[in-house]
Amino acid sequence: MTQSRAFRRAALAVVACCAAAAAPASAGIPTMRGIDHIGITVPDAKQAVAFFTDVIGCRQAMSFGPFRDDQGTFMQDLVNVHPRAVIDQITLVRCGDGSNVEIFQYEAPDQAKTPPKNSDAGGHHLAFYVDDIAAAAAYLKAKDVRLMIGPVPMKEGPEAGQTILYFLAPWGLQLELISYPDGMAYEKGAATVLWSPKAPAQ
Repeated sequence: MTQSRAFRRAALAVVACCAAAAAPASAGIPTMRGIDHIGITVPDAKQAVAFFTDVIGCRQAMSFGPFRDDQGTFMQDLVNVHPRAVIDQITLVRCGDGSNVEIFQYEAPDQAKTPPKNSDAGGHHLAFYVDDIAAAAAYLKAKDVRLMIGPVPMKEGPEAGQTILYFLAPWGLQLELISYPDGMAYEKGAATVLWSPKAPAQ
């Protein structure tokens, strides 16, 4: 390669770099509309689907599977799991006016059996908005669902106005009730207001 061609390539690389840097920070994924679903892996899909439908009140939409590849690396290439991992079943449920939940039951040679804590890397929880958190808490208690301390009202900081209560699914998945019927303190003058199932048009 001649020096002049090398220089032109270098110059084009600099221009491309600067153009990328100048792109709006909010550009993001082209055509992205929002979160379609949240996927969770459970030890027993039948138990999980029953809990989400019979206790939480979600509605089952569809189930499919199994998926496996006994010879190649399809599972590893598709979803970054062990090549011999098997998805026994996938079920999607719709939960009120929020995101859908996709429930997976896997088998894999390297499968971890203990759900992560909130403090672990990869820890997570699902939060359900309710209009009356006291009534929701009483309902869960009557269903023998394990409740953590609360409901706890937040009175200071940007989250002031919300009340929360954590609870656990029978297999250990961490879940939360949240309610903020009059909004939260951060909303006053906020450039971005969080989406809420109590006001889908936001």
